[in-house]
Amino acid sequence: MSRKIYVGNLNYATLEDSIRDIFARHGQVESVTLGRDRLSGQPRGFAFVEMATEAQAALAIRALDGSELDGRRLRVNAAQESRRQSP
Repeated sequence: MSRKIYVGNLNYATLEDSIRDIFARHGQVESVTLGRDRLSGQPRGFAFVEMATEAQAALAIRALDGSELDGRRLRVNAAQESRRQSP
């Protein structure tokens, strides 16, 4: 298990503070990063949340997966490590 959580199916209007608020109900939030388009800077409908401990991350995942935020049903699970290929 990881402390880093993937949050998908976000409304494009959802703010980092809103995400931080719902996750803070389940433990200490270390960081929230909204996925944004590199060129336009527009939100891409997902975020990464890092919790203080693995136990808090597991609790938040169980509590928030399938819950609703800003009219969208969230998909919440442990983040996968990036597998970027080297040139």
